[in-house]
Amino acid sequence: MEQWWDSFVLWFERFIQRCYSALIDNDRWILYLNGLKTTLMIAAVACIFGIIIGLLVAICKTSAETKKSPVLKFLAKICDLYTTVIRGTPVIVQLLILYNITAWTEGYYACMIGFSINSGAYVSEIFRSGIRSIDIGQSEAGRSLGLNETQTMRLIVLPQAIKNILPALFNEFIALLKETSVAGYIAVSDITKVAYSIQGTTFNSIPLYICALVYLLLVVVMTKLQKKLERRLARSDRS
Repeated sequence: MEQWWDSFVLWFERFIQRCYSALIDNDRWILYLNGLKTTLMIAAVACIFGIIIGLLVAICKTSAETKKSPVLKFLAKICDLYTTVIRGTPVIVQLLILYNITAWTEGYYACMIGFSINSGAYVSEIFRSGIRSIDIGQSEAGRSLGLNETQTMRLIVLPQAIKNILPALFNEFIALLKETSVAGYIAVSDITKVAYSIQGTTFNSIPLYICALVYLLLVVVMTKLQKKLERRLARSDRS
């Protein structure tokens, strides 16, 4: 029994020492915070611009389905090509290509552009399904009130569609947050890159566990916010 206890104490002392080396020594916790800041900034910017791109693509594709305009049909085909290419290739490959063809910019900005383009392709399908979920009678009611198609889309269809797809948009942001872990491939010091660098310096695997724990906490917080939003939307539907 005493030998087992001594072994446990020795293991615990080594564990504490490794944690100190990975987190406290040389103020390495500051590096984690800076990496987390970079991760959150990339994810937030990509989410915002991904929503903008996705909304424009979805409106273009849904409008082309109801109108016979050759211009809209052509734009819809370009949008189809865009979503097919982006959704059909790995995000890390897209980032590497973008980083190589945009030699004028830093990896940090290449990540923002790349993840925005990637997210936009997925968000566009979310928006398109949301717009399609709204009964066509809503659009007809808007036009009967004297609204043109743009006003009907902006004032009647989109508010209802966004309400329906908010949970899916949250899921996309959570997925995007985790996808940013590949930013280190183009020399961006996100939290994953920071953890990997510290692990290489200290020959200690604890930094990778710290990185995993940070991502887990972020996802848990986002999931709780999503569920809270879903409950609030459900209550508003019943009232």
